[in-house]
Amino acid sequence: MTKRIIIALDFETAAQAKNLLAQLDPSLCRVKIGKELFTASGPKLVREVISSGFDVFLDLKFHDIPNTVARAVKVAAELGVWMLNVHASGGLTMMEQARLALEGMNSGRPLLIGVTVLTSLEKEDLQQIGIVSNPEEQVSKLAFLSRDAGLDGVVCSAAETRLLRAQLPDDFCLVTPGIRRAEVAADDQKRIVGPAEAIQNGSNYLVVGRPITRAESPNDALIEFNSAVASVS
Repeated sequence: MTKRIIIALDFETAAQAKNLLAQLDPSLCRVKIGKELFTASGPKLVREVISSGFDVFLDLKFHDIPNTVARAVKVAAELGVWMLNVHASGGLTMMEQARLALEGMNSGRPLLIGVTVLTSLEKEDLQQIGIVSNPEEQVSKLAFLSRDAGLDGVVCSAAETRLLRAQLPDDFCLVTPGIRRAEVAADDQKRIVGPAEAIQNGSNYLVVGRPITRAESPNDALIEFNSAVASVS
């Protein structure tokens, strides 16, 4: 089966992450390691998770001068991760340099995707930092910039996925965070949808956190999400 669910390992310690992974089937999902867990446990944990059979999306959202980002991307790729990301708002040159840093890798080259607009941000939030576009417009601008830089895809809210899928190539990857069950509170994600709707809108991969990680039986919750995805795939 195509593994379209990425489980966010948003934990403070490696022990917490490993406890969850012990309850999951790596043939049914991929996992995401973000800033909190990476800062606490570093590259060693990334290698251990990969060794245990899981594909890792290293979600560090690199955003710096082009040379610094390129070097960071190369080092991250050498960990053996499946996917990593940079902030598209870092600009065309930064993203191009990041892509070039991965050239020459063989089949182990990770997917490189751009982060558009965080799902926690709404129009008012963008205005506060001087961006006059609404979230949908800004996501579209950054998605096209990511494409022009040669990236493999973008992170975007499922609220924008339908528009992007209609405008961008079929092989351009759309990764969607903020996926919840319909009955679950939005928590800190403001632009969210459920798994079936996200797939219908054109998402390739869905990032799911608390609905699985906090479930009484995480693997059963994962199976439930996979069933929702399969029903519309």
